Formats: sequence, C-alpha cells, structure tokens
Amino acid sequence: MLDIQSKIKELVETNDVVLFMKGTPEFPQCGFSSTVVQILNHLGVKCLGINILEDQDMRQGIKDYTNWPTLPQLYIKGEFIGGCDIVKEMFQAGELQTMLAEKQIV
Repeated sequence: MLDIQSKIKELVETNDVVLFMKGTPEFPQCGFSSTVVQILNHLGVKCLGINILEDQDMRQGIKDYTNWPTLPQLYIKGEFIGGCDIVKEMFQAGELQTMLAEKQIV
C-alpha cells in the first residue's frame, strides 16, 4: 500500500486540478473550501475534491506534503497554488484565469 505522501503525490500528478478540502465540491463543509469551489465553478473548472475530514492521515499528510498549515489547498497540474486567500486574490487579479488558460484547463 502506498504511504500517504506517495498517495498525495500520485493524486496531484495524475489529475489536472485537485482540491484538498473540508467536505466535497458538491457539499463543502467550511467557508474557505466553499469559496474556492465557487471560484472554480464560476470558471467552469472541474476538480477532484479530496475530503480531508474523512481521513486524518490525509489531513495531516497534505499539510506535511506542502509544509502549508491550512486547508483548503489547490493544485493545478501538479503545482501547489495555495489556499483560499491566495486563490481568491489570483482570481480577482485575473492571474488564476491566465494560469488555467496557459495550462490548457479552460
């Protein structure tokens, strides 16, 4: 069985957009996760949502993987983008849309 770091690495490298979040994209369970999902939905971006509330190893593992203490965490084409505040700022500045276009996601 894969250790949690290998599992995370595989998830972010084999999916275009991955969101480690509280809840699911269909039912976010915190305001920050909900905000990121709303931004992605607005841009027409489908993401793989990983509900860290269901898996304590994943919850701690993703924090260790990025050395980033908070959730949600957004990955695009294997690259860690950031949490809610960073995603929101990038969206408002148009940077997120540019990145998604450059990576041929939208």
